[in-house]
Amino acid sequence: VMELTLVLLFGAVVSGARGLELRDLFPFGEEAGDATLTPGSDSSAELGLEPELRFFSEAFDKIHISSNGLVAVQQPPPQAEYLGQTPPPFGLMAALMGDLDRGLVHFRLDRNPEVLDRSKDLVQKAFPQRPAQTPEGAVVVTWDKMAAAGSDGAEVGWRNSFQLVLVLLRSSSVAVLLYPRSGLQFLSSPAGGAPRALEAGFSEGLVYNWWWGKTQGKQEWLSSEGEESVRRLTRGSNCGVGGVWVFEVGAVKFSQIEPGTITTFPEDITTSPPPVTMLPRRPDPRVSTATDEPMTPEKEEPENIYEDEYSNTMNTSSTTTSTTTSTTITPTTTADYTATNTTKYQTTTGGVFSYNPDTCAQKRGGCSPFAECRDHASGSCCYCRHGYYGNGKDCVAEGKPQRMSGQVSGRVFLGSSPVPVEFSQKDLHSYVVTNDGRAYVAISSVTPPLGPALLPLSSVGGVIGWAFALEQPGHRNGFSIMGGVFSRRAQVLFSTGEGIDEHEHLQVHTELEGALPPVPLGATVQVSPYSEVYHYYDNLITSSSNREYSVVAPSGEVQNVSYQWRQTITYQSCVHAPGTRPGTGPGTGPGTRPDIQQLTVDQIFVMYDQDNSLIRYAMSNRIGPVHSSAPESNPCFSGGHGCDINAVCRPLEGQSFTCVCSSGFSGDGNHCEDVDECLSPGLCGPNSFCSNTVGSYRCVCPPGSRLSPEGQCTGTRPSPDIDECERAPCHHEASCSNTQGSYRCECKPGFTGDGLRCENPGSVLRPASLCELDRARALSRSSGGLWSWFRPRSSVFVPRCDSGGHFETTQCSEEQCWCVDTEGAEVQGSRVSGTDSPPHCVGPVTPPPFGPAPSPGVGHVAPGRLLLFAQSGRIEQVPLSQTGPDQTRPLLHVPDRVVIAVAYDCVEDSVYWTEISGPSIGRASLRDTERGPRTLVSSDLQSPEGLALDPVSRLLFWTDSGLDLVEVSRLDGSQRRVLFNTDLENPRAIVTDPVYGRIFWSDWNRDGPKIEMSNMDGSDRVVLVQEDLGLPNGLTYDPQSTLLCWADAGTRRVECMDPHLRQRSTVSDHVQYPFGLVSVGRSLYYTDWRRDAVVGLDRFSRTETLVISPQRKSRVYGISTTDYCPRVYNYCEQNGGCSHLCLPKLGGFSCLCPDRRDGTCYEPGQNWV
Repeated sequence: VMELTLVLLFGAVVSGARGLELRDLFPFGEEAGDATLTPGSDSSAELGLEPELRFFSEAFDKIHISSNGLVAVQQPPPQAEYLGQTPPPFGLMAALMGDLDRGLVHFRLDRNPEVLDRSKDLVQKAFPQRPAQTPEGAVVVTWDKMAAAGSDGAEVGWRNSFQLVLVLLRSSSVAVLLYPRSGLQFLSSPAGGAPRALEAGFSEGLVYNWWWGKTQGKQEWLSSEGEESVRRLTRGSNCGVGGVWVFEVGAVKFSQIEPGTITTFPEDITTSPPPVTMLPRRPDPRVSTATDEPMTPEKEEPENIYEDEYSNTMNTSSTTTSTTTSTTITPTTTADYTATNTTKYQTTTGGVFSYNPDTCAQKRGGCSPFAECRDHASGSCCYCRHGYYGNGKDCVAEGKPQRMSGQVSGRVFLGSSPVPVEFSQKDLHSYVVTNDGRAYVAISSVTPPLGPALLPLSSVGGVIGWAFALEQPGHRNGFSIMGGVFSRRAQVLFSTGEGIDEHEHLQVHTELEGALPPVPLGATVQVSPYSEVYHYYDNLITSSSNREYSVVAPSGEVQNVSYQWRQTITYQSCVHAPGTRPGTGPGTGPGTRPDIQQLTVDQIFVMYDQDNSLIRYAMSNRIGPVHSSAPESNPCFSGGHGCDINAVCRPLEGQSFTCVCSSGFSGDGNHCEDVDECLSPGLCGPNSFCSNTVGSYRCVCPPGSRLSPEGQCTGTRPSPDIDECERAPCHHEASCSNTQGSYRCECKPGFTGDGLRCENPGSVLRPASLCELDRARALSRSSGGLWSWFRPRSSVFVPRCDSGGHFETTQCSEEQCWCVDTEGAEVQGSRVSGTDSPPHCVGPVTPPPFGPAPSPGVGHVAPGRLLLFAQSGRIEQVPLSQTGPDQTRPLLHVPDRVVIAVAYDCVEDSVYWTEISGPSIGRASLRDTERGPRTLVSSDLQSPEGLALDPVSRLLFWTDSGLDLVEVSRLDGSQRRVLFNTDLENPRAIVTDPVYGRIFWSDWNRDGPKIEMSNMDGSDRVVLVQEDLGLPNGLTYDPQSTLLCWADAGTRRVECMDPHLRQRSTVSDHVQYPFGLVSVGRSLYYTDWRRDAVVGLDRFSRTETLVISPQRKSRVYGISTTDYCPRVYNYCEQNGGCSHLCLPKLGGFSCLCPDRRDGTCYEPGQNWV
């Protein structure tokens, strides 16, 4: 018998005894108005203070924040002079001092009333006998995801996050240290050549005595020299709040450091406590195998499943093995609004940050922005507005797909192995099509043997399916009742049927611990459909079911396995709502809850992708009445309605229904498009900038300020308005109007568009082609979704059209490919089986343009998707559907120039290039060919070779091997800024990843070739590849597979790597002399100097698929493709509210100034210049 216990935590309510979660830290980051420490080991920054900090008996008007987990009252010496040498020779406050690296350090002086109120409350908790004082300011310093220097912490995910808040009172200062439970993942760092436990405490440093000279001053340390004392920081407290420590560190009349006086934890009477994670014991081999008993949907009374975990002895003598899963979910719809980034939970005497209802006037942003607050006799509650559902505190749009991401960590025993498999922070991504109840979950970087063993555990993603299950009439899914705050504890008892012992921008964080039956590598797992009965009580839900699956070994042997499933879910509802109030719509907020419901789960798919170390789960979920196996016949309740993926299905009489686009989208319901809410004036407050997002919008404040609950930008001084129209941000066929803090673009009469892109309806718009009509009809029948590895349904053939609306000459469906003519009819005898070797289909030949091509200028642009490559003073084009040598045509003539790099802008249909004979960087429009090429950059260049652009942020990046630098500018060549000019020898290729805000570049220094990565703002520069390189020339990044690939003319190989997982693989090891490289789907195309040709490689079969030999024999250089715009977003869309350069980075962005400032640029943490 193997017993598996899962505990999932959703939400942010924390009682004192249980300690802090990461989300309970004081707000930090750019939205909170923080400055960020320059990345690097042993770095520090100065912060001026007003009022002064009282530290021991002195007052200081400035402090120094260090990346090594401390704040000093003077400039810290080099770390070798104090790390490992307690006490240190200078005055400091050590939050968690050690040799730390790689993470981010945020800091600010804050006078926000919410921050000051929370600081005041914590001080009052620690010193209840003292009269309350209102702070005059608070310094908030956050060390986020710090790794131990010199270790593998960054690779395996061991990161520490913690916070120090200095409360500045009128006559004293108080330090508050916050240690989240999951924020302490390592306990020591290197010091003096050996590991040393991290240190927390306060030291006055060396002080001057008139008699003895310099002597060591006073000190107070929370940690001793052992790691156990560091571990206790997350569990203990001196203010009654687990993980929070409060000390008075200075006063006008000061004698010594005074700690808080409260060491006991008050009970949280409002919520049931989530369980404490317990280290599992191995199953007792003497216990016999249990047999499954049929489970009936009898209503069981809730039991106290936490009793043993809170006993004084913490008895764990059970012979079974438990596994815990902790999960936190935050709705993405709410997160779109910067205005909601406020403290929803306030401190009370019953525990930390528990919710204070009172009245709507006192709620201060506690409701979702898509909800309204209503007062009742005993307090207030939140109710989602029409078109949204949830519990009022968390509301999402009806019908809108929900995306979730997070991480999975754990410690799991497999089978009878005495050694557990440990894993940390494996990425989880989930996607739920809410209007048909289909949920998809993927977990990456899970290697064998753990990956196959987790396949039967679809419950990891099953709770996501239950939360957004398709609702039958009169029934409600989990999110409708509880929103995003709840905890789940489930027990799984494995047994075998034939005598063998075998075996998810919402935020999701999962931890596993326990034992699982192993599954052989290469085996497939088939999970049977099941039903689960849910019983509902006040703030408590219980359920149980029997589940079965089969393991099909590579040999064909089938093993049937079953297990019993029991779970208990706790949550906190609004106690002030009338007990029998009916909801006005699904999940409008507190109201009538069902007594019993049945979750039906079918179409379950589980798969382990060994090549990519990836686990996939998919399942369809319906919530309805007990004993109902079939859904209601109306298509809205069966999921067969065919509405747009961003629409909600409204049932009518009988089989009739109507499709209505979700909030934030417009259309007829069968086809919905995103609405740009920012076109409506007045959505955001003064001095804030409206940024459109898919299905919603964000209000963004200028750097250094934050958005208050009332929608006002606070925390910075007023700034003079900048006339953005001076830099011509709009389309050339649009007019620009300057507004306070922003600008508006409007297309000229006769043109249509959003002002950033304007088109002439007479010349651009055309009726839908035959191919496009066929494709639209097929998609409406298939109800395709974003996760295309399951959708559209295999029974529906969806034709492929090129950008001109014509049928692509090769069509494929269900492992077969064939050729078609211009009408889409199949060419007889062309059908072949298998998509790896499709037929060679020849389409209609486009004759070359009559007469010589203009010089210089843009030639005839062929229809469809094109390969573009540079050859001397020309850029050539080849249609991807017709790749014969006679299909090569000149696209652009740049006489007497040597064009090196080529890049394509999918937004404005333009091509960019670098040339080294000028040298210069140029641009030409493929849509408006009469305008001709234009030079963007011609000064301060020597040998620009690599070129890349970010179509979302509208940025241009290039390398210069003559000046040895990496530079960035806007797409028009303005606002130039050098990112790197050190440790570069021969930088060549460069590519971008707009989703994560990254750039990658190669350096073919013969003495030390390398491939590097950094954020687009120049932070977090790291070497990705350094071993076994020769001359890395070409570089390409595929956002779909997240693979970075390069072509090496020294090793004669083409290789790929996942930059997140650092897994490296070889595509081909017999290329000749590659230069440029581009990725197109499963293919890689590179230019070869030895063959004077473009060569295609299949990434999966690792074989050469084609050779394109241009008619003109000369060296071929850079290569690109006219790709479609990916549907991706980052923080710098619409320039992120920055005055000049908005440069994305992982998890945020930086507002930076160009190297040549114009007098109006502002950077956070800097002065106006």
